[in-house]
Amino acid sequence: MRLPERPVISGFHPDPSVCRVGSTYYLVCSSFEYAPGVPLFRSEDLRTWQKIGHVLDRPSQLALDRAGPSGGIFAPTLRYHDGRLWMITTNFSDRAGMLLVTADDPAGPWSDPVWIDTPSGVDPDLAWDEDGTCLVTWSGVDDAGRTVIRQVPVDPVAGKVLGEPRQLWSGTGGKYPEAPHLHRIGDHWYLVVAEGGTDRGHAVTVARGLSPTGPFEPCPHNPVLTARGLGTPVQNTGHADLVRRPDGSWAMVFLGVRARGGTPHWHVLGRETFACEIVWDDDGWPRAGEPIEPPDERRPVEHEELTAGDLPLSWVAAGGFPADVLGPEEGGVRRLTARGEGGRTFVGRRQEHFAMTARVSLDLAASHGVGGLELRVDHRHAVTVEAGDGTVRAVATIGEARAVLGALSVSELTAGEPASGESAAGEPPSGPRVTLELRTAEPSGPSPSHIPGPDEIVAGVVGPEGFRELGRLDGRYLSTEVAGGFTGRMVGLTCARGELAVTSFTYRGTDGPKGAAAG
Repeated sequence: MRLPERPVISGFHPDPSVCRVGSTYYLVCSSFEYAPGVPLFRSEDLRTWQKIGHVLDRPSQLALDRAGPSGGIFAPTLRYHDGRLWMITTNFSDRAGMLLVTADDPAGPWSDPVWIDTPSGVDPDLAWDEDGTCLVTWSGVDDAGRTVIRQVPVDPVAGKVLGEPRQLWSGTGGKYPEAPHLHRIGDHWYLVVAEGGTDRGHAVTVARGLSPTGPFEPCPHNPVLTARGLGTPVQNTGHADLVRRPDGSWAMVFLGVRARGGTPHWHVLGRETFACEIVWDDDGWPRAGEPIEPPDERRPVEHEELTAGDLPLSWVAAGGFPADVLGPEEGGVRRLTARGEGGRTFVGRRQEHFAMTARVSLDLAASHGVGGLELRVDHRHAVTVEAGDGTVRAVATIGEARAVLGALSVSELTAGEPASGESAAGEPPSGPRVTLELRTAEPSGPSPSHIPGPDEIVAGVVGPEGFRELGRLDGRYLSTEVAGGFTGRMVGLTCARGELAVTSFTYRGTDGPKGAAAG
């Protein structure tokens, strides 16, 4: 077994599920507290994936007002059956049971949810047996409080449970058997699950039986995929799904992390999607084969800007939809509002590159609040460059601790800029503006603990004389190992109070050589 080193979908895109329609593959991932939910990708070769939208793209499908960090949408399954695409998942912060949506076209529209009132659990799977009965299989808890794989027949159109839940398998002894996926291959039904928890002990195990309801015998060489105990660049591998190619061969997609720095290592981009071939032994058991990786070792620099039209497909909001808090472009300005009294707003995109630079420009005369640019795992683990109350400051938030890394007065930053009503030729009149910047790169020196962190976060402002640093932070404090949870870093716009007038936003990222900043 040789694990891939490069993801096929980078950044916070965990819990992949894949299916094929003709010669085209479609893949979905977990989205947790962010909306739109369940990002949807398309590929012709399993190596290069294009985001084509989101399955849950409107409020009637997705309620996140009670979703805190790592709440919301857990582990979807995507299947193609009877000429239609089906997606099932759980909204952990909305109501009990599984939600099921369908579409005739992957690009949508996807239906409003049908709710299936199964007992509590996560990671639901969909499969249809030979007589057309739809089976939902999920990770739940038995009467003794142990995590097990459970199953029940359902009517997927009406959302009705058609029998009593049964226990299928409890795995090989690893903790948290979860992420079940059932596949009919030859004469057998293969049950693919994850064990060990989605951290360093994560693994993929397999069992099979002659019926989708069992009984199941475990694979003699489980786990079929794991990175535990290995010194590989990719760790935490698990939560796999299988897909059959048109030529009859099989492949597997799964999640993993690229941890960096010294012991115990930190991953900052979140759980990403990787892929590999499947090979079959003489007894019909699967093994992880050669890695499937993007065609180019070095991805080109990605450059993304907000334009006058719709937001890019990469943009999401925490706890709701972007349109709830970020207005359309009017006269070169988008207005970002806080969520009522004391409600901090975040709208942005995933950090998908190790070296990243993000910039936002604010029209201060048209702004009446406090906020700016933020890199975060969640609202309690963030670096923010914010303008308000006559000051621009860089602030680090780590749990209950909040520290100002550096600050400058707005008057110092905007000295010499045109006053309101004056402007450069061809530009609309405006008041003073500030451009805020956050960047990540390889650590520039030893950390305070003498154990190198994964990267370094640098915060500052951009003026006529270029970039001016306000402060920096060891990137370990914005890692999953510190923040906890299931997501990864996001970067975008934040408003803590009132309203901001945003005139531009730019993201630039690369996974280039060490020390290369995305300037």
